[in-house]
Amino acid sequence: MKKFRKVLDGLTTSSPVNPGGSPACGSAAGTPSATPTPRELEIHETLMSEHFQICKTVRHGFPYQPTALAFDPVQKILAIGTRSGGVRLLGRPGVDCHCQHESGAAVLQLQFLINEGALVTACADDTLHLWNLRQRRPAILHSLKFNRERITFCHLPFQSKWLYVGTERGNTHIVNIESFVLSGYVIMWNKAIELSTKTHPGPVVHLSDSPKDEGKLLIGFESGTIVMWDLRVKRADFRIYYDEAIHSVSWHHEGRQFMCSHSDGSLSMWNMRNTAKPFQVTFPHGKTQRDGRKESCKPILKVEYKTSRNSSEAFVVFSGGLSYDKAGRRPTLTIMHGKAITVLEMDYPIVDFMVLCDTPYLNEVQEPYAVVVLLEKDFVVVDLTQSNFPIFENPYPMDVHESPVTCTAYFADCPPDIIPVLYSIGAKHKKTGYSHKEWPVSGGTWTVGSQTYPEIIVTGHADGSIKFWDATAITLQMLYKLKTSKVFENPKSGDVGRSGELVEEDPYAVQMISWCPQSRIFCVVGTSAHVILYRFSKHDANTTITSLEVRLQCEMEDVISPSDTENTPCYSDPSGLSPQPQPPSPRSNTPDSARDSISCLKVKDRMIRMPPGYQAELVVQLLWIDGEPPQQITSLDLNSAYGLLAVGNCNGLAVVDYLQKTILLCMNTLELYGSADPFQRLTRSPRKNRQSTSDFCMRGLSSFYSDSKKRIRTSYQSLTELSDNQVSLDLERSKSPTSDHVNGHCTSPTSQPCPSGRARVPGGPEGPRLARRGPGRPPFRKAQSAACMEVSLPVSSLTEESRENSFSRSRSSSVSSIDRETKEAVTTLQFMESYGRKSDSLPTPCLWVGTSLGLVLIIPMSIPMDEQERQEDPVTVAPAGTVLMLKGSILRVSFLDCGGALIHSPYEVWRDQQAPADPDRPRKRKLVNFSPSSSQEASGDCHLAVVCSERQAKVFLMPTQACLYVHNITESSFVLRADVVSVCNSVGLACFCANGHIMTLSLPSLRPLLDVNYLPQTDMRIARTFCFTNGGQALYLCSPTEIQRITYSQEMCDNLQEMLGELFTPIETPEAQNRGFLKGFFGGNSQTFDREELFGEASAGKGSRSLAQHIPGQGGMEGMKAAAGGVVGELARARIALDERGQRLGELEERTALMMTSAETFSKHAHEMMLKCKDKKWYQF
Repeated sequence: MKKFRKVLDGLTTSSPVNPGGSPACGSAAGTPSATPTPRELEIHETLMSEHFQICKTVRHGFPYQPTALAFDPVQKILAIGTRSGGVRLLGRPGVDCHCQHESGAAVLQLQFLINEGALVTACADDTLHLWNLRQRRPAILHSLKFNRERITFCHLPFQSKWLYVGTERGNTHIVNIESFVLSGYVIMWNKAIELSTKTHPGPVVHLSDSPKDEGKLLIGFESGTIVMWDLRVKRADFRIYYDEAIHSVSWHHEGRQFMCSHSDGSLSMWNMRNTAKPFQVTFPHGKTQRDGRKESCKPILKVEYKTSRNSSEAFVVFSGGLSYDKAGRRPTLTIMHGKAITVLEMDYPIVDFMVLCDTPYLNEVQEPYAVVVLLEKDFVVVDLTQSNFPIFENPYPMDVHESPVTCTAYFADCPPDIIPVLYSIGAKHKKTGYSHKEWPVSGGTWTVGSQTYPEIIVTGHADGSIKFWDATAITLQMLYKLKTSKVFENPKSGDVGRSGELVEEDPYAVQMISWCPQSRIFCVVGTSAHVILYRFSKHDANTTITSLEVRLQCEMEDVISPSDTENTPCYSDPSGLSPQPQPPSPRSNTPDSARDSISCLKVKDRMIRMPPGYQAELVVQLLWIDGEPPQQITSLDLNSAYGLLAVGNCNGLAVVDYLQKTILLCMNTLELYGSADPFQRLTRSPRKNRQSTSDFCMRGLSSFYSDSKKRIRTSYQSLTELSDNQVSLDLERSKSPTSDHVNGHCTSPTSQPCPSGRARVPGGPEGPRLARRGPGRPPFRKAQSAACMEVSLPVSSLTEESRENSFSRSRSSSVSSIDRETKEAVTTLQFMESYGRKSDSLPTPCLWVGTSLGLVLIIPMSIPMDEQERQEDPVTVAPAGTVLMLKGSILRVSFLDCGGALIHSPYEVWRDQQAPADPDRPRKRKLVNFSPSSSQEASGDCHLAVVCSERQAKVFLMPTQACLYVHNITESSFVLRADVVSVCNSVGLACFCANGHIMTLSLPSLRPLLDVNYLPQTDMRIARTFCFTNGGQALYLCSPTEIQRITYSQEMCDNLQEMLGELFTPIETPEAQNRGFLKGFFGGNSQTFDREELFGEASAGKGSRSLAQHIPGQGGMEGMKAAAGGVVGELARARIALDERGQRLGELEERTALMMTSAETFSKHAHEMMLKCKDKKWYQF
């Protein structure tokens, strides 16, 4: 069978119909002299492997699944910890840094070394880490792993080097921050409580030193026990046993009283003079019932008690505490100021909050000015200085996930005027009512680098919204928001018809976007098989949106058998007009058409007022056919110079003239080939238990989620949160003999050709028919990109049958007709000035069509050049029968001139069509054409076509269609994304594979330059959102709420340090206030407290080595050396020397301990040997 396939491959590749299929270089038959060889082209390639390096640059968006919060009041830097072990550091706009723990353990607590440029993180794996923030990329200096106890709470007093660590067992340990080793001083739980206590007090939930006396430590246990421990005399001053569990404790700045929050929704106030009972217990949200009892309330998880100079009344801020009776109430933050109680309702559950104060000293009047509230999916800062408590306008892009992101696009080196224009339009729609004060998190420094250029990121969302972001100089700022749902009538649940079924399936979800920044024409593909074309205008407009309905269908007669090939019509005649069949009108008198030819959504058919910005001009919708929904759109391209829009899906291709608002071409894929079809497409015999691919295509992502995750807008993690059991179960249900599984990760999105919307079994009289609608099959995919994708988790072992059905089997590179699907999807479209036939002497407008079977068709077009004729005369589209062939589904088509430079598609210069008419300056179309014949007199009228598929890349010489270069990109996986990009003043091909590899190839020779295993495992979210752009940059959605930007350019990696912001700036620590003689005397001012004397090795001894293990940082010293320059160079170098000395002393201490242990062992063995040999004579040895 293998030999037979090779014979068929040879016959097919040597066929004159497909000269481009042969990988050999050379001239095509008939034009031997006109085809230059690669040596004759003499293209000098400048890209080398030294020009490439993979490096993460910056992460934007809201930290996914936050867990902890911290703030440095002097440096004014904010830190957020996450469940995945990430730490996000935020300062002024532009100062944004992401750090990641290698273990991936959740961050439980964060503690800044205030004004020291360091941060302590406590993780769920019971490890403490010390981060150095004095460098642009923070690094871990020390780690301390607890082995026998679990960390529950940490406290670091201001200007102290001793960290208090509470554990689940109720013990309190002390860690030296400088050396990161345990002190011998330990507060055991059985010493802290009374001996008569019969129960364990529970884990430590609070630690704090008294503002009045630093030598006294307040320890709060979960059970309700509170102990004031005197560190000097090592005994408890007093003990409090309360009936309710404690969640948090907060001191009054004078140290005479403190407040506790409890699990019953109460707040208790305690006075240091009388600790027998609280002098005040309040239920802020609990009402007294008729029987005199308080109604039950939810726990108050955290409380902060802050005083103010201007008011005798203190601020009490807490979260939770609402009564259980008020069901459905949103999470709240309560602010009590005197008798006034303000309840702020939040959109999401509160994770943590902090009250920001002017002073870092706990024994001074706190003077609170803001509250930072960390929610599960948002970040809010409340202004406490105004009575109505307004919120600050957030300068960070924290609302990327406002609606789940479904697609992304990255545009570098945009026209310089596009960003100010979009910003000016978007600024008119900004919300009002924010605080007028400056953003309080203002730490760090950041300057725009010298090597900056305009960059724009566009994100599409599940609710149909589009967001334009200014991504210049590694920042991200919202520019403009567009809502595509405003084009359609609101679907009602009572609607009769197919569109009524889409009410709960996010019909407006954005699936694909295409944008021409030069002409400012924007195109959106939605999940309801619709395309919306927008034009940009600075003026209002009252207009009606034109709607075109396209009927793309593959009939049973489209299946080609060997006997039918001779009778198939060929459309390669250049003299004939376009043979496209006009789609039947959905409003014809045919009963079937009236019943079935309906669109999924209803476009507004009345006059609409459109504000300045992007204004909808045209909507193209695919129709329901024979009671089945239209197939999803898999490819899109528009060209403003031609005025054309091309749309492809699993059934065929449609070309629309958006200037004349007409459909030029509407064909299924087989009709495009004519007699040039290289395949003999045979019908399949029915297979048992075979599920139609169309069912898989239509379900898309929805098959990977349980019924509880059916709607994107209500399922926050619907794009990524795939549990192991859930995915495996759904994959078993959707598995077919042609399913693809590669490396246990993503399978090919386009390799499986999608049949028509109906499940048909050719040749089977009573074939099994799939249900049109069921609980497991919504009519449309939710928020998926153009191609049908499949996700599977890593599998340890594969059976022989599963291996036969794996990717390597079903993704055969053979071009034979054996085991081929009879339908194929259009996977890529590209308009370009090119050669549609070998005989063409001049380039003409062409449409390049790539399919899922690895074929490329070239469709020449005849477009009137005069502006008046272009508006009136029809555009002729004539499929020429030209076919090029590659392995795998076609992903990208691009073009180079014979000098190796990139040829851009022609475009129309933007003109505002809604601007008032000027008779002196009539508005005419101005076209910019990059014709390959204009700059290549030496090499003749020819250019290079770069075609990349999921497996292979080829470079063809046009118009001879000879294959000059070929490179097999991957054999074990497949390419998910491929782009021809400009980098280092040259052009290259960048590829991202399903196995996580990022590759770059030179052009046109396709030499491998970079191959890095960047992501060990690629999930659906990354596969759908990964995209490259010029300048050596790329991005992907690393979590449902965050965008990760990376670079693959060595030059940008070298300049990254100066592009990033500085987290630490030298600031003098504010001096403590002078309390005055009388206040200090009568207030019992704290006596001097030397922690070194108590906790040092000399007095407390060494900590237990078996309890905690010290782990030195991997790259901390090198990072500190790199950062030791500039203004704080001497200080940094001194700190480096001190840390290196401490590290060497630590290593010396460890070696000394090992030597002592070895000496003791040797002495023991020597003594045993002496005892054994003491009574022996010399001759007994």
